[in-house]
Amino acid sequence: MQKDHVPYGSDVSAGTYECADCGREYTNQSKTSLPPCPDFKPDTHTLNGWKILTGQGDAVEDPYPNEPSK
Repeated sequence: MQKDHVPYGSDVSAGTYECADCGREYTNQSKTSLPPCPDFKPDTHTLNGWKILTGQGDAVEDPYPNEPSK
């Protein structure tokens, strides 16, 4: 099952992601760890993750395999 939201630091496939808190889009071209949102502010960014717009989301080797998506 594909998650619709992955936390910062998750290894993901290439794709487009949207900040779960502010909507800023981020695109990566290869498998990489998702960074924090460039607009991160502790008082407004409470989900600390990205929504999957395109791509496969969490890689098979997910560094947070036991954390449910929020």
